[in-house]
Amino acid sequence: MKNTAKKSKYLSLLLRHQPEAIGLVLDNEGWASVEELLLKINRTSFSLSFNELKEIVASNSKKRFSFSTNQTKIRANQGHSIRRIELGLEKTQAPEFLYHGTVVDFLDAIRKEGLSKMSRNHVHLSTERSTANQVGSRRGKPVILKVNARRMQREGYDFYLSDNGVWLTDFVPAAFIEFPNNTK
Repeated sequence: MKNTAKKSKYLSLLLRHQPEAIGLVLDNEGWASVEELLLKINRTSFSLSFNELKEIVASNSKKRFSFSTNQTKIRANQGHSIRRIELGLEKTQAPEFLYHGTVVDFLDAIRKEGLSKMSRNHVHLSTERSTANQVGSRRGKPVILKVNARRMQREGYDFYLSDNGVWLTDFVPAAFIEFPNNTK
């Protein structure tokens, strides 16, 4: 398939952030009609067939997208900046530690204010340092923060696990974050 990465990024933009760019309607759980999505994407400079869409969903390394069981609907698994999207995730027992990738430029603010969801619906965390490293490296030299998720949960904070394995929470206070020593 031509331009798979480009089409996947465009799909991510539409399903996570700007469905209105093509007049796409998402329901409150983030689902869009596959038929409507394909019709409206194909009115733009992108062309996308159902088979290409299935390939993007199946091959996306971050498992960003899911089909409904009958493949008539599609949604992004997490990462929405659209406020009204509620993925219907259930509270889940968090592992002892989770990781978050960032860069040095944000550390002072994180030390003062903790990790905020910013324009997204949740703070994103991972069980693997390598994943956090990848996320942090998108903006420069990565810094990996260790979050004491189990302690947070004991103190009343909720955690959710998205369909693609990303851990989500509303906020991480600085008191639950272990900062690397060499990042002043």
